[in-house]
Amino acid sequence: MADDSTHGFQAGQTGLIVRIPDAEPAVRTWRERFDPSARAGVPAHITVLFPFLDESRIDARVRSALTDVFSRHHAFDLRFASCGRFPGVLYLAPEPDTPVRRLTEAIADRWPEAPPYGGKFTDVVPHLTLADGQDDAALEEIEAGLLGALPFTSRVSSVDLMVHNGTRWQVRASFALRA
Repeated sequence: MADDSTHGFQAGQTGLIVRIPDAEPAVRTWRERFDPSARAGVPAHITVLFPFLDESRIDARVRSALTDVFSRHHAFDLRFASCGRFPGVLYLAPEPDTPVRRLTEAIADRWPEAPPYGGKFTDVVPHLTLADGQDDAALEEIEAGLLGALPFTSRVSSVDLMVHNGTRWQVRASFALRA
């Protein structure tokens, strides 16, 4: 997820994320410089599903269904020990990524009208973006700067619903995973 000036997001767009607060000390400076979503209010995270339903569709029934879907999944730990790349993007790779993939699949199965990333990718790779839209030199600088901060582990116990208000992303609800 990123800001609207860079990626054309509109007020009312939503996404589901798992926050990774344990990453913040290692990644905050890099994300603030190189990831537009950080400047738009999105914390260090892994996207579960984006875009999700328009905010106008998020009513008590949808919130209840989200609570139900997420409560079927156990909380889990993710280890971050290495970086990966997409073109122009540097990210931290969660290990294992299966629990995040299962959350994405569960939401996409429940709301087939909201496929991950609008259906652009056949394989959705869970990741924590560090930099987006950068050249290889910047990505190499960031990766070298992270070496001393890896590995770390983070507990995932909830999924947050983020909403774009036309300028920034804000948390609107949080859904607990099973303990």
